[in-house]
Amino acid sequence: MPPPNRNNDILQPPMAAASSPFRNRQQVVKKKTSPMKNSRTVDYLDHKFLSRFINDQGKVLPRRITGLTAFQQREMSRAIKYARHLALIPFVAQDTK
Repeated sequence: MPPPNRNNDILQPPMAAASSPFRNRQQVVKKKTSPMKNSRTVDYLDHKFLSRFINDQGKVLPRRITGLTAFQQREMSRAIKYARHLALIPFVAQDTK
């Protein structure tokens, strides 16, 4: 017995998807600039600089928001923790009522 003809079973893509104006666009990647300006050291005594990397609750901001490298993020979190222990920056945010 010959195999059945399966040409009718092949699905064709819809015509609207092929003529979409968004199909051939390339994604533009925006390069983030480093907020540390190529400085290799993080000073734990500079509480104004460290406060840029802490949110209003006192939490350390993640890399995807700050734009730091992994090495810089580790240094930054260590400096923030050290500054907290020295009472230069608060552990938690103050209540504003």
